[in-house]
Amino acid sequence: MFRIKKYFCTGLHYCLMLVIGIVMLMPIGWMLGTSMRQSRNSFKLPPSFWPTEWNPDNFRQVFTAIPIVRFTLNSLFVAVVSVVLMVFLTSLAAYGFTRLQFKGKNALFVLMLAGLMIPQQSISIPVFLIIKKFGLIDSPWSLIATSIYYPLGLFMMRQFMMTIPRSYDEAAVCDGAGRLQIYFRIILPMSKTAIIVTAVMHFINAWNNFFNAMIFINSTDKMTLPLGITLLNTTNGNSNMPLITAAVLLTLIPPLLIYLFGQKYLIQGNMTAGIKG
Repeated sequence: MFRIKKYFCTGLHYCLMLVIGIVMLMPIGWMLGTSMRQSRNSFKLPPSFWPTEWNPDNFRQVFTAIPIVRFTLNSLFVAVVSVVLMVFLTSLAAYGFTRLQFKGKNALFVLMLAGLMIPQQSISIPVFLIIKKFGLIDSPWSLIATSIYYPLGLFMMRQFMMTIPRSYDEAAVCDGAGRLQIYFRIILPMSKTAIIVTAVMHFINAWNNFFNAMIFINSTDKMTLPLGITLLNTTNGNSNMPLITAAVLLTLIPPLLIYLFGQKYLIQGNMTAGIKG
């Protein structure tokens, strides 16, 4: 009887997970179906989940309608450079908050985390004026400079580094190592999980950043992928939805690959983020 109950609960668990998975994948299925439709069937009523006439040529037309390769390279440059700078600055700040003792440390940490509560749109005007003052308008460096501050990454880095025993630092000091040597040779290698987690999360944010790109980028050849897709819209409202959806699906490939690579570390990071406060 116990074994039957166990099998029943296990089967019910898997069925529930299957239903949840199908529901979560339905938007992706709808996008895939829309990207394969004929343009004349975009707004057909009643709508159908799958197209009656499959048109995979929409994906080929994306490469001829807009310079998507150029937009992809621009997005990769912005995302990769911002991730590298963010990881270095965030890990260095987290190291200072966990290993150094100075007056007002906790208050400063709370102040830096307060950035999570400030909507990006509310500070867009002063940020624009600062970027303009530095002459970075219509430059990918404007997107990089406005994205390297990542409070959530700082929080996760600090929480993870607090789980590293200080005995490693003391042993390194006994061997004559300085602060920077401890940071580069001990703390950073042991924080690989937190680094990958924050890098994956920040890469996805930088890759999908549309708001800042819309404000700072003017030239077509410097547009990132989210902004470049808007060129597929027509001014008279007769947008080719299958073509736009096909372009959106293509933009999902890089962050999806990055997420699959760092999935194991994302789970570990979620488990260790709240261990020590």
